[in-house]
Amino acid sequence: MKTTREKVLSTIKTHPKSTIVEIAEQVDINAISVRHHLTNLQAEGLIIAEEERHGVGRPRLVYSLTEMGMENFPSRYYHLVNSLMDEIKNALPANNINAIFNNMAEKLTSEYEPLLKTMTIEERLDLLTTVLDNEGFDVEWEKDGDEYRIREISCPFFKIGDNHPEVCLFDRSIISNILDIPVSQISRQKQDKDLCTYSFTVINQNA
Repeated sequence: MKTTREKVLSTIKTHPKSTIVEIAEQVDINAISVRHHLTNLQAEGLIIAEEERHGVGRPRLVYSLTEMGMENFPSRYYHLVNSLMDEIKNALPANNINAIFNNMAEKLTSEYEPLLKTMTIEERLDLLTTVLDNEGFDVEWEKDGDEYRIREISCPFFKIGDNHPEVCLFDRSIISNILDIPVSQISRQKQDKDLCTYSFTVINQNA
């Protein structure tokens, strides 16, 4: 049996750009309770609120799922990719699989190599967020002393990574190539919601 939270998400998936009142009617609970669930879902990055003009008067807020929210409803895509990864892992040794993801990242980042030569580490990090965004990731970076951290807010592969952590080598290799830091020097930690935080240390940025 679905929880109220799940019913709210399902309603927004089925009826995108619904108002609080419309969601309340579909879920059959009061608007105050709906607002509470929407606030939590927004904080988790699962839904987004947008203003929409509707006749005369103030615009109304309507709600839709984000990409992360859509990932709560697995499609056949995940089953296909998981099955494909199973077959690849049965057919190839681990080193060959890692090479595939490394090569994919290399092809993606090679066009930036001339630009990277003149960039500082912070400029590379800004570029990295754009490159990953184009691949469906949402990341942010921060600096704490000599340590830099790159935190995933959303990842297009996080459900696949549950069964096949090898796919994480793709974004890790992109990070390595853009920042010109060996993969072995980039630490990876799991955070809530099965997303990753990557960290590395730069002792001398002018070296």
